Amino acid sequence: MSDKIELLKIATAVLLPNAGGAINGVITRRNIQNWYEQLNHSPFRPPNWLFAPVWGALYCGMGYASYMVYRDGGGFTGDAKLPLIAYGTQLALNMAWTPLFFGQHNIKGALIDMGALVVAAGACGVLFYQVNKVAGYIFIPYMAWLGFASLLNYHSYKLNKKDDKKE
Repeated sequence: MSDKIELLKIATAVLLPNAGGAINGVITRRNIQNWYEQLNHSPFRPPNWLFAPVWGALYCGMGYASYMVYRDGGGFTGDAKLPLIAYGTQLALNMAWTPLFFGQHNIKGALIDMGALVVAAGACGVLFYQVNKVAGYIFIPYMAWLGFASLLNYHSYKLNKKDDKKE
């Protein structure tokens, strides 16, 4: 029974960020053709099809990392409390980006959110490392992707300033 409970905890931890990603995927798909493709893009923008699998892999990794921290740090009342608060904060910022960028077409607002997300995710990775080193290491590819995503968001802002509805 204990193994089944642990598997359920892992599944829940992994599904949580992926559920948010799936919801945001709907917002993204609704705005690709009628808005996003009309923007000026950075020359190093990857193809659109690449984003979903990359984010899916990153969400699975961060979800599993949160499980390891929860397990090894004594849950929500032990040493894991602050790292899990940081995790929730960075996850909320992550989930807010798509409605800002794709939903509201607010490129500048999304860039501000991205800056806060990078800080929160970096803090989360450090805090995770203090509880479980592997969980902290799992945040390295996430941080690398966030750096690249930040650069893309910045270029979208600079190349489309006049089109940003929130200017």
